[in-house]
Amino acid sequence: MTQAPTPSADTVRRLVLSLLEDGKGTKAAPDGRGGKDPRQSGPGPDVRPATPGSGPVTWWVGTRHVLRLAPDREATVRQRRELRLRDLVRPHVPTAVPASVAHGEWAPGLGYTLDTKVPGGSGEEHDVSAVGEADLAGLLTGLREVPVRQAETLGVPRAAPRSLEALRRAAVRAAERLAAADEFDTARLNQLTAPAASQLAAQPGSAVLTHHSLTGGHLVVSADGRVRGVLGWGGAVVGDPAEDIAGLALAVGSPAAVRAATLAGYGARPCLRGLWLARCDALVHLAEALGGKDTAQPRTRLWRAWEPILLERVTDLGDADDAP
Repeated sequence: MTQAPTPSADTVRRLVLSLLEDGKGTKAAPDGRGGKDPRQSGPGPDVRPATPGSGPVTWWVGTRHVLRLAPDREATVRQRRELRLRDLVRPHVPTAVPASVAHGEWAPGLGYTLDTKVPGGSGEEHDVSAVGEADLAGLLTGLREVPVRQAETLGVPRAAPRSLEALRRAAVRAAERLAAADEFDTARLNQLTAPAASQLAAQPGSAVLTHHSLTGGHLVVSADGRVRGVLGWGGAVVGDPAEDIAGLALAVGSPAAVRAATLAGYGARPCLRGLWLARCDALVHLAEALGGKDTAQPRTRLWRAWEPILLERVTDLGDADDAP
């Protein structure tokens, strides 16, 4: 197998210059206006890796675009599917979904997409306000309204629900490791017993289109706490809606996630299932990160997932409803 080339800033700049040709022998600057971007330091537009860890596959282009390069053929297939899926999702959700202004191949068999940047900051940087929770509720509602058959026609895979009992057992082992490191009190996990995990199993016929990666980095949040956009649609699946509730619990905290899911019409059972998926995932991920250089994010996600919520205090799991 031929190894994929490693894109450099010059490679990216040449590609973007060819994409932004205005047809009259001049180049359009990355800010959408003709002429040269005043920020660029050399020939062509200003380009830089989006984050220190994301290069060389994701690049800012000027101030208004982001270029994503698929590093292999499998990623290329996902990227092409994502472009079609974003068009399907866009009419159903209230938040912005990135739009591609150009796409093709940056190397033989390897795809790219040049997307417009969604204005706003990362969900890791800004807290979500009460109005932002309504934005998230609209997102969850819209995803449920996307026709599953159309999504599958585009190639979106179907994912079986995870076993909460298997995850609970893994979380118990992780909690013991964390307790030994004085990171967690194992008694907090006693509420999720094996019978409770069984009661919170995913219900038949509940599969919907799920984003499946609602991390803080994929939420675009404005300074006033509104959720302005959602990125990262390449991992979307048809599956358990509790996975998106769990993702939000890790990204914005359990109370906000459950309030958003409740506003979207989800009943106690999927909300509690999402809550415990998030809590168990957070324990496992922090235990795996122990001893590493960066445990700040896993600790933050653990704290968010384990924020107490009123629903778990008042709900009898045996009588929990499954709405919608």
